[in-house]
Amino acid sequence: MDKKELQVKIGKRIKELRELKNISQIDLASACNFEKSNMNRIESGNTCPSIYTLYKIAQNLEIKMTEITDVED
Repeated sequence: MDKKELQVKIGKRIKELRELKNISQIDLASACNFEKSNMNRIESGNTCPSIYTLYKIAQNLEIKMTEITDVED
């Protein structure tokens, strides 16, 4: 798997987890102190989020960070 594929898979995973919690993209972005456009880029796989960014997302979704990074090869 290359970098872009991983970014897309992690983005899809974040979106899936966010939707399972019934949280809007704008509400999650706000809770993480991100712009909605940044959250959109993360979920669409158009940016490579830092470890700290993933941590903030996991914290605000009230999940373990490993739930975000648990993507299949």
